[in-house]
Amino acid sequence: MKHALALSVLLGAAFLAQALGALLADTALFVSGSSAGLLLDLYLVHRQPWLVAALGRLRFDVTTRQLLRDALIVVGLVRLPGIDPLEEQPLALALLAGYFLHFCCQAIALLIRRRRTLPIVTRNIDASALRLSSAPPRLLARQPSRRLLYFALPATAGLMASAVTTDALWGLLGVGVTLAFHLGGILRLAAWLRPGAQPANERQALEWLDRWLAEYRPTVAMYFSGGAASAYQANMWLGTLSALEARPLIVLRERFMVQKIDATDVPVVCIPKVAHLMRLEHSSLKMMLHPANSGKTSQVLRIPSIKHAFINHGESDKLSSCNPYAKAYDEVWVAGRAARDRYRLADIGVDDRDVVEVGRPQLAPIRPYAGPPAANGPVTVLYAPTWEGWTDDPGNTSVILAGENIVRALLADPKVRLLYKPHPMTGSVDPRAARADVRIQHMIAEANARRSGPRPGPEAAAELARRTSELDELTSTAFRPSADEMERMLLQSTPEGDREAAVTAATAAWEEAYWASFPEWEHLVVTGPRPALYACFNRSDLLISDVSSVVSDWLAGEKPYAVANTSGLAEEEFRAGLPTVRAATVLTPDAAGVPALLDSVRDPSRDTMARARSELKTHLLGPADPPSIVRFDRAVAALCAKADRRRELMALRTDDAPAPRVAAEAAEAADAAENGQESGPSGSENSLTT
Repeated sequence: MKHALALSVLLGAAFLAQALGALLADTALFVSGSSAGLLLDLYLVHRQPWLVAALGRLRFDVTTRQLLRDALIVVGLVRLPGIDPLEEQPLALALLAGYFLHFCCQAIALLIRRRRTLPIVTRNIDASALRLSSAPPRLLARQPSRRLLYFALPATAGLMASAVTTDALWGLLGVGVTLAFHLGGILRLAAWLRPGAQPANERQALEWLDRWLAEYRPTVAMYFSGGAASAYQANMWLGTLSALEARPLIVLRERFMVQKIDATDVPVVCIPKVAHLMRLEHSSLKMMLHPANSGKTSQVLRIPSIKHAFINHGESDKLSSCNPYAKAYDEVWVAGRAARDRYRLADIGVDDRDVVEVGRPQLAPIRPYAGPPAANGPVTVLYAPTWEGWTDDPGNTSVILAGENIVRALLADPKVRLLYKPHPMTGSVDPRAARADVRIQHMIAEANARRSGPRPGPEAAAELARRTSELDELTSTAFRPSADEMERMLLQSTPEGDREAAVTAATAAWEEAYWASFPEWEHLVVTGPRPALYACFNRSDLLISDVSSVVSDWLAGEKPYAVANTSGLAEEEFRAGLPTVRAATVLTPDAAGVPALLDSVRDPSRDTMARARSELKTHLLGPADPPSIVRFDRAVAALCAKADRRRELMALRTDDAPAPRVAAEAAEAADAAENGQESGPSGSENSLTT
């Protein structure tokens, strides 16, 4: 804030110096104020875009500031001695001509941008029929403020030279160069307005989409809408979607989200407008998977020919895992019996017959429990607290009330290695959580400073750097700075092939190099996206967390775990109300139970929760056989079959002939039988509206 205030004061001082120099006929003050103002504006558009935006909201944008600056230059040239007024007139007219050409260039740029904005955005799809092309230079097409300031440099330099030398020729030369820049920009942009360079219009693009859908014939789509920070909710399902036997598709609603989706071989199509989204009704899509609720979800639920299943992006005992919005879907897919019971007890309108247990296919990489740590080796403890949430419930996160005590107790044991991985949103709502997180990281750094031991050689760091470079190259798409949405579509218009498998292999190699680059005795703070949470699971002997989906996922390996109770409830009440806690060691905020917990990890004979963890794993995640991906695929096939029957009924009901009506009633009866309903008018109608 202080920095912004200082820059604003400097900008105001430059204008003041320019005005005083012009009015007082002080050449030095006038030239320094004019030059400093332009250079400061160039700095702002490069380094302080948020301040530029703030000034724009005050109606003091770059164009206004440059107009004021040039107006003061004209006044200064009139006031300064030595320049003939007759010579000043062409300078003023040339400056006005420069602004005219600037606005002409901007109008052409806006026209090009509008024509290059298609009603859909694709990825992993050959969209060459849409006549895609590379984007114009960014400075000309999308940076009018920078373009105005850059092109104004020669004019300002020439005019300042005229002010110093009293020779108008320098000003004419400078303004002439500026006019040439503007004209060159207009001619350069005109190349994108040629008839042969025009992309498909809206009607043509939508007709192409219809043809592509008819050719690809997708059956299952993952539908996602949300903010930039929510992309992980869709990314966690990419592997599952790729493994399905059906023909998958990813349907997005926000244009920016196309590049937020991780490496995948699945075709991606973004359809921002709801009117265009309705074209999916006539496609071969039978069902959609929804990993999250959003305001735009209700729009796609209106398509009668598509069945919808809510798959969520994680399950926990929190109330957010039983959102009443779930009753809008045809089915709610959950991991195991616990989630089914959670919906039943919540009484939010979700029919138990619409809940399908499919397990958690993403948990396949989690390794099972392989026994206690080596006798002389460290106990690796993963402390992975969740964030504070949107409510004031003290039980949401342990960071505020218990985090420092837990970490202090763990660091006090010399044979413990701590992995601290807080939720990425820790501290985003409650400043106390942010401050506690900083103190915890400081405690870990101090503990590492007191430790010593052998470290990996330089070859380990070199290997990590090499693996990082390989993974970055696979996961990041290098677009030139001027690339726009259409150019990115062009570059991503062919399927990525085996890129998803290559990324998986590269990630595994990176993780091995990452762990090998640190000594086994060193505590680690893991705050970035790498290594992922499941990678930390596989390196840990014990988890300490809060009531969150982290606990449910951890149980896939059946390793010991503890849950911090900062809710204020008694332990018995805490366990009874939260199924995920039933096989956990419950820690109080003072973390007094940490030493005994560590002893139970080292000595399996003291681990009294092993059987409970095995039973709870099945309760939360479902049986191990058949595998979750098999159950998930079967659920997809079953819901697709229901979509087929619904389409048949819809087609038959459009015909008033008796025979089709009999067939429709037979189909209704079959649908009711599968759902466990009695046949008849009420039962069949119920099956059609769930």
